[in-house]
Amino acid sequence: MKSVRLCLSAALVGLSTLALADTHPTYGPQLEGFAYPHEVKRFDLSSQGKALSMAYMDVAPTGDANGRTVVLLHGKNFCGATWEGTIEALTGAGYRVVAPDQIGFCASTKPEGYQFSLNQLADNTNKLLAALGIEKATIMGHSMGGMLAARYALSFPGATEKLVMVNPIGLEDWRAKGVPYATIDQLYQGELKTSFDSIKNYQLKFYYNGEWKPDYDRWVAMSAGLAGGPGKEIVAWNQAQTSDMIYTQPVVHEFGNIAVPTLLFIGTNDKTAPGANRAPKEVSQSLGNYAELGKQTAKAIPGARLVEFDGLGHSPQVEAPEEFHKALLGAL
Repeated sequence: MKSVRLCLSAALVGLSTLALADTHPTYGPQLEGFAYPHEVKRFDLSSQGKALSMAYMDVAPTGDANGRTVVLLHGKNFCGATWEGTIEALTGAGYRVVAPDQIGFCASTKPEGYQFSLNQLADNTNKLLAALGIEKATIMGHSMGGMLAARYALSFPGATEKLVMVNPIGLEDWRAKGVPYATIDQLYQGELKTSFDSIKNYQLKFYYNGEWKPDYDRWVAMSAGLAGGPGKEIVAWNQAQTSDMIYTQPVVHEFGNIAVPTLLFIGTNDKTAPGANRAPKEVSQSLGNYAELGKQTAKAIPGARLVEFDGLGHSPQVEAPEEFHKALLGAL
């Protein structure tokens, strides 16, 4: 009998350990509890009649300073912290780096009743840079951040030294291609179902060409911990609002108006296409072809330079950091 009890106890301990291993951390509504790679500072601003707080990292160069600043704009499923490796590469090469979390995202305020637009986020970012005394900077964005960076360059060309887009979304107009509209209420219900597994499965399929590395887990846990934390309702609501923003505010039709030097970095295996899951099969299969979208965009933006990463996906700076950063520093 004693032997049976011991075996049962060992089995229960094993199950408990397995449960703990399958448990992922949760974070507060402003990502409280998640460790950023550098000090998180705060920019307080008033926008749309609301007192807001914009989180950002402002990292000084560790190499010989070149007097230039790069602003890093995160994607919808990312945060300023995700730029960790790029911050190290740029500061080591002498650049000052500012990496904000946009309002509604990550460590920044999650406002209720806020009208999200790419123009508004660009204006918020410009106000942050003005407060830091930065008159001109290279604006570099990834994914949704690339779409935002394009809008920034269109809105503030005099404050944009260079525009750098890394696998930006918005290289095609999903409405015009037949992706049906989803209401914010519908999007909200979908966002409430966000989990570690749903994020990982999405990224595995669309970002990394079916190949997963353990290093990616940290960034999935960051997003999942925010989505499943004590502020999950307002987090999901802001995520739904910004999904609507992305769908209804294309910048692709204005690429010809971009008047600053532009670099376009494209992982050609990327298949990202927001809303493809609600489109007819024949439509969804035609979306997110970055191997072609990159070339089309480089032709549409006057004087743009295209750098392609064959075999890489949506996040080349995460998937192959050494290759990406070598190309980035060489191009800058």
